[in-house]
Amino acid sequence: MKLARLGEGPEIFFSLQGEGKNQGTPSVFVRTSRCNLNCSWCDTPYTWNWSGTAYVHESAPKFDLAAETVELDALEAAGWVLRWPCRRLVLTGGEPLLQASECRRLIEHLRSVDAKYVVEVETNGTLVPPPELDSVVDQYTVSPKLSNSGVERSLRLRHEALQYLARSPKSVFKFVVGDAADAEQVEELEAEYQINPDRIYLMPQGTTPLGLEGLRPSIAAACLARGYRFSDRLHIHLFGNRPGV
Repeated sequence: MKLARLGEGPEIFFSLQGEGKNQGTPSVFVRTSRCNLNCSWCDTPYTWNWSGTAYVHESAPKFDLAAETVELDALEAAGWVLRWPCRRLVLTGGEPLLQASECRRLIEHLRSVDAKYVVEVETNGTLVPPPELDSVVDQYTVSPKLSNSGVERSLRLRHEALQYLARSPKSVFKFVVGDAADAEQVEELEAEYQINPDRIYLMPQGTTPLGLEGLRPSIAAACLARGYRFSDRLHIHLFGNRPGV
């Protein structure tokens, strides 16, 4: 598996889920490296914004691919996950579905040790999960990107994948919104893919407590007007914007 680096090892860590449906839930996170999108505000640009590429990020520098990547076999990664007694796993990124086969191997090994593992996959919604992975995943937290990401629409909104994920009872949808006007784009996707509003979370775009605080009132109002749920970014308030938290 290609994983993000944290210190001398992979970015595999134990923390509270900071976003979405399971906010506040103790979880072990595995951060995969590589992404098929390049959002201008991404808070993990060290998983894709490599030196020598033409990608543009609003504030982060370019990163060295080799220095920011740890390659482990899925069974080795499982050994890191098993360091904690927590049995909730979050596969995040980057984009985990780019490494679907290895993610499946990781999950299957963990469940061979303890069948109680519950698995959440955080995905940008551009890839259809293969059946072998889908069969072992409990929840998809799907985060389709809006125009505020700076990514071309044809790259960030892929019909086949969104249709599949919208029809899956395992999916909830979490949208990063910069202002209440972004909710209009969410409404369009809700209608096109017939997503129950109760499965939709709006989350403010921000990497500081002060920035998040300024967006909360207008986004909360947008949620109330549409029947959506509100997601804060708990980890930002507790630990700040840094890897491994």
